[in-house]
Amino acid sequence: MQPPLACPCRGCIPWQGILLAVSLLTFWNPHPTAQLTIEPVPSDAAEGTDVLLLVHNASQNIIGYNWFKGETADSRHEIISYVVPTQMTTPGPAFSGREKIYSNGSLLIQNVTQNDTGFYTLQTVTANARVELATGEFHVHEKLPKPNITINNSQPMEGEDSLALTCEPEINYATYLWKINNQMVLDGDRLKLFNNNRTLTLFNVTRNDTGPYECEIQNPVSASRSDPLTLNISYGPDAPIINPPESHFPPGTNLNLSCHADSNPPAQYSWFFNGRPLESTQELSILNLSTNNSGSYVCLAHNPVTNLNRTKTKNITISEPVTPPHLTASNTTVAEGESVQLTCVPNDTEISIQWLFNNNTLQLTDRMQLSLNNSILTINSVKKTDEGEYHCQVSNQVFSEKSNPITLTVIAVPDGDGGHPPDGLSPGAIAGIVIGVLAGVGLIAGLGYFLFFRKTGGASDQHDLTEHIPSASNHSPGPSDHSPDKGDEVAYSSLNFNIEQPTQPTSATSPSPTATDTVYSELKKK
Repeated sequence: MQPPLACPCRGCIPWQGILLAVSLLTFWNPHPTAQLTIEPVPSDAAEGTDVLLLVHNASQNIIGYNWFKGETADSRHEIISYVVPTQMTTPGPAFSGREKIYSNGSLLIQNVTQNDTGFYTLQTVTANARVELATGEFHVHEKLPKPNITINNSQPMEGEDSLALTCEPEINYATYLWKINNQMVLDGDRLKLFNNNRTLTLFNVTRNDTGPYECEIQNPVSASRSDPLTLNISYGPDAPIINPPESHFPPGTNLNLSCHADSNPPAQYSWFFNGRPLESTQELSILNLSTNNSGSYVCLAHNPVTNLNRTKTKNITISEPVTPPHLTASNTTVAEGESVQLTCVPNDTEISIQWLFNNNTLQLTDRMQLSLNNSILTINSVKKTDEGEYHCQVSNQVFSEKSNPITLTVIAVPDGDGGHPPDGLSPGAIAGIVIGVLAGVGLIAGLGYFLFFRKTGGASDQHDLTEHIPSASNHSPGPSDHSPDKGDEVAYSSLNFNIEQPTQPTSATSPSPTATDTVYSELKKK
């Protein structure tokens, strides 16, 4: 049961008066070993919560407690008093009805408001009339509302405008924080914080400053964050891009051109053909193409807010099919080491010429030469590896055709060098070798015949041989009258007989040459 707030009997002296009298009539006693203190719990409180002013180190023989609003024990600001022996409480001028005092002197203030912020003083009185004072302080913070962001320009233009973002509302003793893309914002060259960080200024905005932005309010007891704000920054248009990237098309097909330029707000598009306006649309379609559709197509992109224009030009060519070219050759059968020339004769203009060898792209060597327009292929010092099938191919940007084939046949030359003798021996050396071989063969044959004759010869043979010896009357004397011995003449006649050509008819004025002389003469001719 709550103790009564006032004295029940008429005319009695209030207990506060007794405490006051005691305090005036007594001397101040020495401080106890532990000093009286007040602890606010919590020291920072949110509006609508409770705060307990907790008493520490109170004396053992206290008979009364008295609480005051402020830093002094001023009776005009008394909140409540409590008499321990009678457990009686008495409200003071500063009592609001939300205060409650406990038997240990602690004071509970319920449903605090910002007006409750400040100092509170406790006065204690002991049975021996000793008085002590202690002061405590707490702060009441308002419950933070959800903030919102205001902006001074709803549609800024890139590179021209600056922006000021303000976090609302303004709250005393609150801290303001900013985030962009969930990253904390700090002061920089283009980002500045003003007004206790409540205002964020962006200088020379770009499309990358779109956001989102958030502001947050904090105090010691709560925090609240705004909804994200995304900026609408006008920019562009950038240089347009035309698709598809191809520029050459066959006749009879359909052409669909699409134009796009990065822009905010989205760009407006217009098309022009060879300077003549066409449709005002982002996509342009042309059906059943013909050569009349070849020309310059221009896409114009316009931003109605920035009032900027950008253009892109695309040249379109409608290519007709090409006809096969004709391939000729100076010779289709050549010997190694000779040259050959292949000529490609196209039937169309504005074409390119490529060469094929065995249905693959011809790999040019240092022995091959192409004319300025690639129409003539010359192969010098033809090799066996050049043998095969050749084509020329003509192409425009859409079509290509191959020529008739030409098969080149290469005749191999002995020794791989056009009939020339192999390197290492000169013709004179080779002739000497041949003469030596033939002379040796003839000498061996004559000696063998002579030895056979000596072994088997008789008188009749001797007679036959002497018949071939000219008579003395027919003998023409030489520079000396000395004649060889008979035996020498026989041997000489035998050797002469052996190396002559008896089977060939001889002339009276020109003797028949020997085999050695014939070979030697032929080699000299070479």
